[in-house]
Amino acid sequence: MAGAKNGVFAEKISPYLRKKIEEAGGSLPFLDIQYAVDPAEAVEQTFEVARHYQSEMSTLFEGREVRGVEKLYRRTLLVEPTTICAAHCRWCIRGQYDTATLSREDLELIARYCGTAPENQDVREVLVTGGDPLILVDRIEWLLDALEEHAPQVEIVRIATRVPLQDPRRVDARMQHALRRRSTFRVEIATHINHKGELFPEVREAYTALQEAGARIYDQTVLLRGLNDSLDTLVGLFDELRYMGIEAHYLFHCVPIRGMDHHRTSVEEGLELHRRLGASGLTSGRIRPHFTLMTDVGKVPLYEGSIIGRDEHNRMLIQTAYRYEERMSWVPGWQLPENASVDDNGFLQVWYLDAIGGKAEF
Repeated sequence: MAGAKNGVFAEKISPYLRKKIEEAGGSLPFLDIQYAVDPAEAVEQTFEVARHYQSEMSTLFEGREVRGVEKLYRRTLLVEPTTICAAHCRWCIRGQYDTATLSREDLELIARYCGTAPENQDVREVLVTGGDPLILVDRIEWLLDALEEHAPQVEIVRIATRVPLQDPRRVDARMQHALRRRSTFRVEIATHINHKGELFPEVREAYTALQEAGARIYDQTVLLRGLNDSLDTLVGLFDELRYMGIEAHYLFHCVPIRGMDHHRTSVEEGLELHRRLGASGLTSGRIRPHFTLMTDVGKVPLYEGSIIGRDEHNRMLIQTAYRYEERMSWVPGWQLPENASVDDNGFLQVWYLDAIGGKAEF
């Protein structure tokens, strides 16, 4: 695992964030919770953490292995140019991947694979993630250039990043040029903003610069105990995002990660916060995100009837609308995870580890 030593995830805080903490007298709770090592992480391992879902691909194209590609959805191909980040979010499972960076040759092969492989004929979006792809702007430009040339069916490229929050000085003219709208697709930015306090003036300027480059920005907030598991905190955050022109897309339940149980609310707490966020009249319906789980078969927004069972290990059985046969056609060679099954109608069901409930603030 990247940064792991004796099973403990290494602390990495960017110089920008470190300076903000120092200027505040050595502590900023909304940053400390997300980035500082906590003694609560030193616990016995009770389960093995897989990747956030079982989506790694092992495929050959043009006689070469295609590296850094994942796929779970019919319309979307996921690309990981690098697993390097400016800082380690304690709650992020991607931050615990092995360190790797793709070459220009790798990225051009991916673009050709995206544009011509039969299983990608329905792909209309490419999600670029990592790590943080905006750490290495040259890789982003190489990939976007190659997609424009070799994958003309792609209409949207989404880039997942926390660079504006962790190192906003990197959002410069060079990055703006790399993220310009191309002849065949537009660029969207996916980001994690978890607390209003993270929106320092430099951070706001960085997001504005990305918007001025033509990128649309949407947010995926992670629900974290002690940070934003409060109705007032979420209302303040999502109001601010709306004022900044950033779409509130997902409110993610914090996934089960080794030593990170103290970050997790229960799913029930998350559902109650989500219900009050949307049905209390405290916010506009325009800013209500989807409350979503990251399961081993993909993202599952929770609706009535999604949770269909529980077991003695605090796991809940989630009903999805993913069809097994469709998944196999999108990802040849995909294997059903051990904690998933196929129901009588051909849909995937998957077990998800809940957290022990506490008391969220309403």
